[in-house]
Amino acid sequence: MARYITTPIYYVNDRPHIGHAYTSVAADAMARWWRLAGEEVFFLTGTDEHGQKVERAARDAGEEPQAFTDRMSRAFRDLTVTMGLSNSAFIRTTEPRHRAACQALWKALAEAGHIYLGHYEGWYAVRDEAFYSEEELTERDGVKYAPTGAPVAWVKEPSYFFRLSAFRDKLLDFYEKHPDFILPETRRNEVIAFVKGDLRDLSISRTSFAWGVPVPGDPGHVMYVWLDALTNYISALGYPDDPQGLWRFWPADLHMVGKDILRFHAIYWPAFLMGAGLAPPRRIFAHGWWTNEGQKISKSLGNVIDPVALVEEFGLDPVRYFLLREVPFGQDGDFSRKALINRLNGELADSLGNLANRSLSLIQRNCDGRLPAPAEPIEAGFCAQLAALPAEVAQLMDRQAFDQALAAIFAAIREGNGFITRQAPWALKKTDPARMAAVLRQLHDALRLFATLLSPFMPGSMARLLDQLGVPEGERDLAALARPLPEGLPLPPPAPLFRKIEA
Repeated sequence: MARYITTPIYYVNDRPHIGHAYTSVAADAMARWWRLAGEEVFFLTGTDEHGQKVERAARDAGEEPQAFTDRMSRAFRDLTVTMGLSNSAFIRTTEPRHRAACQALWKALAEAGHIYLGHYEGWYAVRDEAFYSEEELTERDGVKYAPTGAPVAWVKEPSYFFRLSAFRDKLLDFYEKHPDFILPETRRNEVIAFVKGDLRDLSISRTSFAWGVPVPGDPGHVMYVWLDALTNYISALGYPDDPQGLWRFWPADLHMVGKDILRFHAIYWPAFLMGAGLAPPRRIFAHGWWTNEGQKISKSLGNVIDPVALVEEFGLDPVRYFLLREVPFGQDGDFSRKALINRLNGELADSLGNLANRSLSLIQRNCDGRLPAPAEPIEAGFCAQLAALPAEVAQLMDRQAFDQALAAIFAAIREGNGFITRQAPWALKKTDPARMAAVLRQLHDALRLFATLLSPFMPGSMARLLDQLGVPEGERDLAALARPLPEGLPLPPPAPLFRKIEA
């Protein structure tokens, strides 16, 4: 089955921060999980490079917009390496293929009668590249602010409009027929309430700046940055011509976004697609925001979290693990160094790392470094827990419940530590060597299961553990777990998986 997952494309007016890393790692874990299950996966990330905000940022930096976006996009491409992403492609909205796709989508909407020329008057936030109604605004010290905290200004200019109001009933019907289209459910309720309200036609062009995709037939207008940006999800698949045969991945299985851009993805995007005769995506998942040690993150407070620095200090996989384990995906969360160190030391090093090192060291010492033969299960309860684990994790991953999936795996790992303590294989070599071998084989099989299930979250360290377990490269997916490794397989000496950090 073909699967398609995306991050939002990241706006290049500033450097990457923890929020970008969080979304990207979550999408990467999902893509890797699908591959683990034998699916064909297309995983897209990239950068959003047009709009008034970028034009201003380039001017402030003393650069031309293209040179500025080239430099800033590179930082986000580098982030894919830093965070160990397995993305299939990286899209930039300044690419010719993307411009062509945007103009093709515009023409499809215009030919279907969904676009008309008028003029726009209203409140516009440059930072959000979004329009807001009067009732959505708050005022402080004579300045009006959007719900996101961005200041707004009154804008009046000629504009093309998309007949969004005509899609009200179609959208509501779509939401009803696809109850899992928007997750988590609280966000779904917010979107439905908005659509049931005063859903107005959407301004989709601007004339007050030039850094954008020209409107076909009227180059004095550039496309509204969100129509431009959202089109990336199909331009990367070759819309409208599909030269590489990638259109089989559409509709997208999952657009992963921050909660601040849910409206654009859950309302505007399916309406654009419906208007052009294209299928909407299958799911939009809106995750929450991070605070830093209880404080809202902002440049003015100087507490922006640099994901590159985090990885350099703690290692990639501990950071990936912490981001997806600490907070239920979809809720807001607080970043804390103490919490990260506690997770690393307690769960990764002491629980998983210790179990792996103890088990593999015992096989080295007591079995000549060779894998014991498969044996009858010892401790039926532990065996039943292991047998049920893949299906339990799969069910949780299907709803992007990453923290719960990790909690289930680590509950089994803790039980594994209890199993080795209760069975004490180090004491069985002289009294019952056959039982010792059976215990060690069961521990090896359990570790293989844990490493396989954890590989989407911590690909590097779990690859090292699978190496130590002697699992061949081609036997590291979910289906391979049903094929026992052969008796007598030589195993390399174990090495520590995680380094503990002094708080």
